This record gives sequence, structure tokens and C-alpha cells, in this order.
Amino acid sequence: MATTTAPRRSRPHGRFRGAALGVAAWLAGIVFVLPVLWMVLTSFHSEADAATNPPSVAAALTLEGYREFFGLTGGASPWPSLINSMTASLVSTLLTLLLALPAAYALSIRPVRKWTDVLFFFLSTKMLPLVAALLPIYLFAKNTGLLDNIWALVILYTAMNLPIAVWMMQSFLSEVPVAIIEAAQLDGARLPTVLGRVVAPIALPGIAATALICFIFSWNELMFARVLTGVVAETAPVFLTTFITSQGLFLAKVCAASLVISLPVLAAGFAAQDKLVQGLSLGAVK
Repeated sequence: MATTTAPRRSRPHGRFRGAALGVAAWLAGIVFVLPVLWMVLTSFHSEADAATNPPSVAAALTLEGYREFFGLTGGASPWPSLINSMTASLVSTLLTLLLALPAAYALSIRPVRKWTDVLFFFLSTKMLPLVAALLPIYLFAKNTGLLDNIWALVILYTAMNLPIAVWMMQSFLSEVPVAIIEAAQLDGARLPTVLGRVVAPIALPGIAATALICFIFSWNELMFARVLTGVVAETAPVFLTTFITSQGLFLAKVCAASLVISLPVLAAGFAAQDKLVQGLSLGAVK
């Protein structure tokens, strides 16, 4: 005799838990977004209104901070610094990918002996405090004539981002089917062809995620750029610090400069958000 089972009913406790998690997620999002929204609003205030305590939310809006940032009121132009940051970030990211791809291929598709120890060595280099390497790098740049040279930052950013890039791409490339690579090798494809026309298209989401993270790290770097550059190779974060003075009001100008300098990173993240999610998911799901 066939028996019928009653349909399962959703438990009130489960619905309450889901609603509570949803509210908690919204609250966490608001907490993280609120400072950014406050920075945007402050950038459209005058210096007097931005410095009021408590803050004047309903103050009149103005573009004074942006005019001062872009040098329209007689100050320095930010375009050389923005171009320097873009050059150092893009070139170093490209070099990092070109070096990390074959290294990750050797550690994943064709693993070497004790490849986990190799990965740990790569990651251990990121544990060194940056300030500990500041003086040796400064002396090296001074003795080689690389002070205030944008190519010194390119080399430095490439070396700084290479360990994390190899670590990330090794996880991504381990998901590439070995049978496809072996088929290409049987057809006579050499290693550069395998990397460029077989491995790279398959691991494109992971490569995009790695490139985005390396670009963000390079664009946001301040300490080495502050010490190793002066006028010619000054980057955007260093230019931002020039608005902070010991006298006078600067909050609105700093907020306007921070927003403009953050736009390239936000635009890159928005344009590559689908690849970033796919790449990080590809590296996490085994």
C-alpha cells in the first residue's frame, strides 16, 4: 500500500534566521558604504562647511574642492601624477602577469618537487615588513640613479606583486584540464603557444582577477612612492598628501582628491567584476 508524505513546511525559525542574516548583511553594507558616501558629500562642500562640528549635512554644494584639485585656481596640476600612477600600475601589472604565468604553470600543470614549499617561500616574502626594506631599496636606488624615476617603481611593484600573483594563479591553473594541454603538445605546440593559446584563454577569469588585485596594490602604494620619488615620478597618492597642511582647511580638497584618485580603481573593479568573481570562485572550488 502506497504511503503519502505530507509536504514539508518551512519552519518559522528558519525564516527568522534568514531575515536576521539579511538585515545583518544590509547593516554591514551600510557601515562600509557610509564613510564613502560621506567623503563624496564632503567633497562638494566648501572648506568652511566641511570643517563644521557637528558636520553640516545640508550645506550648499560647490565644486571648489575639485577646481583646486585640478589646478584651476592656480595650484599644481594632478595630471603628471595620475599618468605616473597609471604607467607604474599598468606596466608592473603586465610584467607581473608575464612572469607569474609560467611560474604558476610549473607549479600546477607540471609541478616541481616540494611545490608547496616553493609556494610558502613566495608567500613568506610578503610577511616582511615593508619598512624593513625601505633603507636598502633607497640606497640601491640612490647608487644606481633611479631616484625620482618611474621605472624604479615599476620594478619595485613587479617584485612586490609577483609572489601573490604566483600564489593566486597557481590555484587557478590547477583547474585547467591536463588532457587539453597534452593534446596541444601532441599537435606540436611549444610551451609559449600552450601558455598563450591554450592555458591563458581557459584561465582568463583567474588571470583577470590577479591582474585587478595587482593593479589595485600598485595604484594604492604610498610608502615607497613617497620615499623614492620627488617631482618627476610623483604618483597620485603622493600628490594627495600635498593637500594636508599644518595650517588652513583642507578636508574638502582631500575628499575631492581621494574620490578622483579612487575612480580608476573603482572603474577597473566594476568593469572586471564578473571576471573577478569567476576567477576567485575558480581558485576556491576544488
